[in-house]
Amino acid sequence: MAYQQAAASSPILAQARAALDADLAGRPLARAALLPHINAAASGGMNTASVTGFGAQSISTGYHSDAFSASLTEPIFNGQAFTALKQSDTRIRSSTAALAYAEQLIALEVTQTYFSVLQAQANERVAEQQVELLKSIDQQTRTSLKVGTGDIITVDEVQAQLDASKADLIGARNAVIVAKSQLERLTHAPVGMLKDVTTLQANGPEPNDFTPWLAAALKNQPLLQQAQANLDVSQQQVQFAKRAYWPTLTLSGIGQHAVGTLFPTLAINQVGGSLNLSIPIYEGGSTRAAIHQAEALSRVSHANLMNLQDQIKLDTQTAFVDLQNSVAQFHATQQAVASAKVSLEGTRKGYEIGSRSIIDLLTATTAYASAQRNYYLALYTQLVARTQLKAAAGVLTPADIDALNDLLDKAP
Repeated sequence: MAYQQAAASSPILAQARAALDADLAGRPLARAALLPHINAAASGGMNTASVTGFGAQSISTGYHSDAFSASLTEPIFNGQAFTALKQSDTRIRSSTAALAYAEQLIALEVTQTYFSVLQAQANERVAEQQVELLKSIDQQTRTSLKVGTGDIITVDEVQAQLDASKADLIGARNAVIVAKSQLERLTHAPVGMLKDVTTLQANGPEPNDFTPWLAAALKNQPLLQQAQANLDVSQQQVQFAKRAYWPTLTLSGIGQHAVGTLFPTLAINQVGGSLNLSIPIYEGGSTRAAIHQAEALSRVSHANLMNLQDQIKLDTQTAFVDLQNSVAQFHATQQAVASAKVSLEGTRKGYEIGSRSIIDLLTATTAYASAQRNYYLALYTQLVARTQLKAAAGVLTPADIDALNDLLDKAP
């Protein structure tokens, strides 16, 4: 649900879609330079004329004139226009990749933020549990002090620990508010009750071999596809600049009808055609400068592509290792919680019979809370790590988000 809300309202996706639409509209604009251009014109007006030389007296008269014309221009050869059309197709490829990257980015951000909220809520529950546990210990120590079996130092020690746990609870509640605000920023909707994970089978990369993941990243990563398309555009721009030296050849035709000249019975009907060749000779050095500029920008695009490839390799390897480690970390924290709980229960009983000190009990309480927080961190990290690896490889799809949803149940 959160992903659908984010995808429907994301300004990042809206921007990427609009950019694609603009580049799609750019193709017919580029193609128009290779198609016929037809123009029509008409004029009508009143004129006055004074004519001398036909006789002893000059002639002064006024008359009405009308003119109608149509012209056709058909490009026959234009090297730059052909290159511009190729560039338009490449820009569409770049925008398509940018949109795909934006979609995967939104899916990853929503996943990370969603589980950040769940982790913050889990930390809040742990903090509340710790406060309640310390309150019971505090009550126990104060009762012991009243009956003469306790001491004030013990009471003060427990009170200090209780005060610290209350401060931790305030921080945990604030973290929940911040995490929900971050999720609301993505979904543009209030955050209600979120589904949580009840049981989880930790899974590592499938396949558990880095080589196919790297191959998938270099082939499918939209960010890399966009950079490759941008490099192609810059290389085509070099070609476009060089073709400014090429001649252009156009076919022109015109038809014209004019009536109402100085001699009223005179009408002109004219039809003509021409083949026009234009050869650039010298344009102030602008063509050479444009070539140098395009070549420099092409080198920039190439360097950016190489840097991006290195970054994608690193990101994919990091995500692969993180997912592997998350499995072991999840199992370790599961066992740590169980062990910490047993230790706390044993220490509490030992304190009640006098074999363990209050310091031992407070230490066991803190250790249990820390083990719980580490478990929830490992739990949500494991789920996010699955998404991060697929995003790094460029193969994250809505179906992967649906698979995460299948692991969720209503939060208690």
